Amino acid sequence: MPIALEALQQLWGAPQLGDCRHPDGEARTVTAIGTDSRRIVPGSLFIPLVGEQFDGHRFLADAVAAGCQAVVAQADRLDEGAMAALVGQLSAADGLLWLVEDTLLAYQQLAGLWRRQLAQPVVAVTGSAGKTSTRELIRAVLAPLGPVLASSGNENNDVGVPLTLLKADTSHRALVVEMGMRGLGEIERLSRCAQPDVAVITNIGTAHIGRLGSREAIGQAKCEIVAGLQPGALVVIPAGDPLLDGALARVWAGRVRRVALADDPGAGDADLVGVLDEDAGTLTVAGATLPLPLDGRHQARNLMLALAVAEELGLPPASGQSLAVDLPGGRSRRLELGGVQVLDETYNASPEAVLASLELLARQPATRRFAVLGTMLELGDQSLSLHRSVAERAVELGLDGLVLVVPGEEGAVMAAVAAGLRHLSRAATPEEAAAAIAPWLAPGDAVLFKASRGVALERAIAALESLRGAV
Repeated sequence: MPIALEALQQLWGAPQLGDCRHPDGEARTVTAIGTDSRRIVPGSLFIPLVGEQFDGHRFLADAVAAGCQAVVAQADRLDEGAMAALVGQLSAADGLLWLVEDTLLAYQQLAGLWRRQLAQPVVAVTGSAGKTSTRELIRAVLAPLGPVLASSGNENNDVGVPLTLLKADTSHRALVVEMGMRGLGEIERLSRCAQPDVAVITNIGTAHIGRLGSREAIGQAKCEIVAGLQPGALVVIPAGDPLLDGALARVWAGRVRRVALADDPGAGDADLVGVLDEDAGTLTVAGATLPLPLDGRHQARNLMLALAVAEELGLPPASGQSLAVDLPGGRSRRLELGGVQVLDETYNASPEAVLASLELLARQPATRRFAVLGTMLELGDQSLSLHRSVAERAVELGLDGLVLVVPGEEGAVMAAVAAGLRHLSRAATPEEAAAAIAPWLAPGDAVLFKASRGVALERAIAALESLRGAV
């Protein structure tokens, strides 16, 4: 990652200490960026980030001692003594110092500078649900281009997006960057950092509605992804969502490609339509039939989004194309415990994602079908009605039993709605949920586990595994 330090003067002005050129006039470069003083390598640039529980400025001396040749710091984080000590250390090491108002913004600006030096296309993905699955599907369909770098884990925020960009090098043929948000303005910052060539919005749902207040506000926040798009960029969205169409039209006058499954209500407005055969496990698009890499209609829709991205980058679908998709834990994970099918969707949960998972459960070839559902967080004053709607759908789908790890009024409402089910239980912890459902299960059954991250429902699967044993 060779970045000429002279280029940083365009971002932050002349350094307060040191010179961007060696005494012989040769330009100085940095080959590594670090935000963790424990991982600094000689010749790197260190940016101490500031969070609610930490301040990287405490470790400036360690970073310089480890060999960093340049530092970006916030003046308001250094008292007179700390500043004098830092200047002395850097002077002795012929180092450089930039003082900025916000090191996080500087980190994002630096990532944006590096992104502008890369020739590879950048794809950005956001949405209320399905971001990570869609990200990994895009990575898979772009594999014929060569190595594809994508966000990993939870690297979809103000720190994670620049971290992903700074990992890229000339060996990568494309970048896929996931963008999450907790409020208005965050995705705009991330988009301006990543400067995508293609943007994907998976959907506008109710995740984080407790923070933003309405689906309209969520739509506005997700459409911020267009803020940093390259000239001529493409936005890919699902067809048939008037709220998304309206929100996007207010901020984007460029190209839009809409996708749908043939039996979706919005298929008539779609530019790319796929025919799903769930029994055969295939999706037919533009005359090509592909095996589905992930189960469920919602994943087929996510695949349609990915295929639209691939077409934009010169990779039309090919019949029989096998896609290798490796999702992080707790997403589309399937295992068998004592003859029982377990659908592990424990990583997180929005109302839309829970409903999609219940639909998937209902289609499983099983003797009986059960679900262990936990609280859906950050739903604000709509929490009660949204939890009720999930229970209503579980009853409509004819589930054989339900265990609720949902405290308070939400849990009481769900239990009242599901009172007619043959098996129903409420549990205070994931371990109690496993103990409740274990006696109900027999070989040939299927059970879904789904909840928001804060519930830690994966613990219920571990507990069930110890009760039934893996086979």
